[in-house]
Amino acid sequence: MTRTQKTVFILVALVALILGLTVNKVLNGRDQPNPAELIDAGIILLPQSRTVADVTMTNQDGQPVQLDDLKGKWSLLFFGYTYCPDICPTTLAQLRQVKSELPKEAVDRLQVVLVSVDPNRDTPNQLKQYLGYFDKDFVGVAGSIEDTQKLANTLSIPFIPADTSKPGYTVDHSGNLAVVGPDGRQRGFIRAPFNNQKLVAQLPGLVKRD
Repeated sequence: MTRTQKTVFILVALVALILGLTVNKVLNGRDQPNPAELIDAGIILLPQSRTVADVTMTNQDGQPVQLDDLKGKWSLLFFGYTYCPDICPTTLAQLRQVKSELPKEAVDRLQVVLVSVDPNRDTPNQLKQYLGYFDKDFVGVAGSIEDTQKLANTLSIPFIPADTSKPGYTVDHSGNLAVVGPDGRQRGFIRAPFNNQKLVAQLPGLVKRD
């Protein structure tokens, strides 16, 4: 091989290496979340994760649940109730749609949790029946008003307990979601109203994180 041929061979090899590294970077970074795009999708990440109140509640199967039981997956916590006339069914329907459009690997790392702000009426059976209208894998939990407020306060998702003595009462609550990481610590929020397509685009990259 002549010197010229060697030089050409080395240059071709270098170009191939650079192209390979570039393609690899693009492919590996395709689903990595971009801060500006996350914010545009309504996903607000905290500068530092927060400890979440460790309260015990009861799930839709009548089993006691603690926050530790939710570890291992990314959790989207929504504070609502089954008798809600508008925000709750709309939110759960949107989350069902978003989930249906996510890749399987993202779905496997994600769970939706409805935290009832109306434990007076939201029995395990009521939660199970209600959530079944949306997605059988959605989790529903209810506890005492005191514990629910304690959890809501640590997540900065406010609600106002209702006067349960009034017939047909409603509960004032936020439409935002709390984002809790697989370590059981709060990582941020998703602001309402939601843009389904932007969430579908951003959630896969977010839930890839540990």
